[in-house]
Amino acid sequence: MQIKPQTSNIKDRAGVIDVIAQNSNTGEVVLVMNEPEPWNDSDERLLALQERFNAYVSFLLDGEMAETHPELVGKPARIELRCAHMPDTRALELLGMIHDQLAFQEIRMEVVVGETHR
Repeated sequence: MQIKPQTSNIKDRAGVIDVIAQNSNTGEVVLVMNEPEPWNDSDERLLALQERFNAYVSFLLDGEMAETHPELVGKPARIELRCAHMPDTRALELLGMIHDQLAFQEIRMEVVVGETHR
């Protein structure tokens, strides 16, 4: 996979794409979202997660990716959430709903636990 590092350690990362990569075997565009902190079952954390997903989807669908990475336009896309800790029950419920909504946009979603990269 070719990785284009676009990482940030900014505390409020709602509009930040952590990593943009392309799987050289499948051609798939992969947007990586790192969640290194433990889950705390708070409404604030769930809202922040939802806002981050909204930013990632907007990047894919609203033309920003086409402007910044025209070579990736028209490729299948996947958002990969890399968590250092297993999401709690409420986060898993939200992730299930997000997964279903992304499927309507033909965007795959994958959650990987234990493989965060800062």
